[in-house]
Amino acid sequence: MKQGHFEYLHERTWKSIEAILAREADAENRKRLPTLYRALCQHLALANERRYSLALIERLDSLVMRAHQRLYQQRASHRLDPLTFLGETFPRSVRQHARWLLAAALLFYLPLLSMIAWLQVDPDLIHALMDSDTIASLEQMYDPAQQRIGMARDAETDLGMFGFYIFNNTGIGFRNYASGLLFGIGTLAILLFNSLYIGAAAGYVTQAGYGAAFWPFVAGHSAFELTAIVISAAGGLKLGFSLLAPGRLARLDALRHAARETAPLIGGAAAMFVIAAFIEAFWSSRGDVPPNIKYAVGAVLWTLTLAYFWLLGRRRGA
Repeated sequence: MKQGHFEYLHERTWKSIEAILAREADAENRKRLPTLYRALCQHLALANERRYSLALIERLDSLVMRAHQRLYQQRASHRLDPLTFLGETFPRSVRQHARWLLAAALLFYLPLLSMIAWLQVDPDLIHALMDSDTIASLEQMYDPAQQRIGMARDAETDLGMFGFYIFNNTGIGFRNYASGLLFGIGTLAILLFNSLYIGAAAGYVTQAGYGAAFWPFVAGHSAFELTAIVISAAGGLKLGFSLLAPGRLARLDALRHAARETAPLIGGAAAMFVIAAFIEAFWSSRGDVPPNIKYAVGAVLWTLTLAYFWLLGRRRGA
């Protein structure tokens, strides 16, 4: 579509937004700002993709930022409501970034599953990936004879392990996201490292005969932890891409725009890491719960997690 026709089709929408921002619109039209804002964001994305004139892109980008400020100033208390964020904003943002989520998922799960399979064929590979102390630690953590399975119990209580898991897991997520500032290379490196490390650990303990303790242990919290890793990496990849391909925008402006759009991803991923840490500390580590029950709980949590992202945050009629 040529730029002139594009402007002709959407100028009325832009004028309506400008009137609302200038406080020249009546109350009925002011209520339309959320709908108009979403349309405006689509128009800006299309203008960037089709490489329309810099003047048009700058106009739309400025209008998006002004409308965003007005909209979210009006909804400050609504935006900061945790229930609204988790029930609407977060799942909707995940769906909006489906392409980045798919890319991150492939980069994470394919090496992980490949490493698990490889170690079943060549178990000696583990010695090229981990030192003897790490291997011994894995054997200790997932020894079925232990009353508490999982992380070596340096902490004296489950509450202490809960804090450790929060610190460790959220650290992975924030590094995944923030490393996108290195043009996405940092996110790729951290994501692949964690993928290969987790795959190596899972593959080794399975091949060594500790799978009966390991797989029931990870079944419960894996839905939240692994999904949060992928989501935080998706945000980091988008940050990196905004620097590599800013379009007609300056790199800093493109980065700011990407950061605004991906902020819900890292916020929601942090919440998922906390939930995963709670399950891991107080449920997954219990050695007195039959494996079949742990598998059943894990299946339910995976189903609920997928349903959450598929169903929540949809507007009526969507």
